[in-house]
Order: sequence, then structure tokens, then C-alpha cells
Amino acid sequence: MHNKHKILIIEDEINICNFVRAILETNDYQVLVARNGESGKTVFFSHHPDLVILDLGLPDIDGCDFIRLVREQSDIPILVLSARTNEADKVKALDLGANDYVTKPFGTNELLARVRVSLRISRHNGVGERQFKKKAHIRNMEIDYEARRVTIDKNEIKLTQTEYNIIELLSVHAGRVLTYSEIIKKIWGYSDSGSIKKLQVNMANIRKKLGEQPGEYLYILNELGVGYRMNEDNENEE
Repeated sequence: MHNKHKILIIEDEINICNFVRAILETNDYQVLVARNGESGKTVFFSHHPDLVILDLGLPDIDGCDFIRLVREQSDIPILVLSARTNEADKVKALDLGANDYVTKPFGTNELLARVRVSLRISRHNGVGERQFKKKAHIRNMEIDYEARRVTIDKNEIKLTQTEYNIIELLSVHAGRVLTYSEIIKKIWGYSDSGSIKKLQVNMANIRKKLGEQPGEYLYILNELGVGYRMNEDNENEE
């Protein structure tokens, strides 16, 4: 197994840093480490990692300031690893451009899965993935981008244009949580006092048409107070 991906960990808690480093190196990732924000900046701009795993609670700067700085110059994926569980912190980090948010404590398999998703999104460069993929498959659902058609077990799901656009957007970023404001901006191009409610109504209709029961997340996961995440693509698309 030779991933050869270079991952920068910016984390001041030595036990967590060593734990994450061991997980990644065991899975053949090349690991760089910084213990504070300033050294993180230096390593980031000198070594150009493929992914940054970032703690928000750094001793010298707020992790959100680091996200803002990186996003001014780079689309390299950022995976936030933080003890902050407040929804406002998650939304802020994601809206600033973080690709994903994992709260401490976390499991080894979960972390590795989030790393793989972030690297895959980076490879395809988000919406750019849509340009060369004809179809996507999530469980038994198929999304045909060229035909703008969604089927489940070969049966077409009748969607409005807006409902299809939401599904397409989430599928292009499968595995990544998109905040309410990010979805609203990309689907409607504006935000008003009723935007979140409008999104929630559309999502409820989508779930109903996809056959999802209340509390059942076969295709789309609701990150309460934050946004939505589509389950990962099966990776057998044409």
C-alpha cells in the first residue's frame, strides 16, 4: 500500500498528535507535524501538503484564522479535528472553507474514512468531478448527470429542478458536509430570512421521494444545525 499523500497535522496536544500520526503512518501516509499555528503556516507553505488536519484551539492563533488564510490561496482540503462541539463553531469552520469536521474523541476508522473522502474530493476538485463523471451511485440510487435523472433500483424518481439540483450538489461532494448557507448560495444564489426553511422543505420532499423514513439516512445525513451530507459514492460510476 503506497498512498504517498502528504498530510500536515496542526495539533498542540501531544498525545492526540502522536495518536493521529501513528494512525496515518500505519496506513502509509507521509506525515508532517506542527504544534502551533505559526509553525503550521511555515510548514504548509514550504511543504505543500495534500491535506491539513487542524485543531481549532491552538495556543497562538484560532484555527479559523488559519482556515481563512489558506483559503485565500489554496483549495487544499482541511479536516478540522476539534474538541469544540458547538454547532456555531462547526458552521463557522465549514463556511470558511473547511472540508470536514470531526469532534474529539473520535475512532480510528472514522478518521481514516474522513481522510480518504477529503483526499478524493481534492483529487476531483469538487464540482470539477461532475465534468468527467457521467453517473454516481449511492447504495441503490443512480444519478445520471447528463440526463439529469435519478433512479432507485432502475425506477425513475420524479424530481423538481430544484430538488435535482440539491441532489446533484450533495452527490458531487459526497462524504462532505455542506452547510445550509453553502447549499442555499449555490442553489438559489441568494439568502433571505426564509432560505433555511425553503431548503428544509425541499429536503423533506426529497427524502419522501427517495423513500427514506423519519430518522433513516440511507442517502442523505442531516447534521442538525449545520447542514447535509450525502453518503459516499460507491465508486463504481461509469
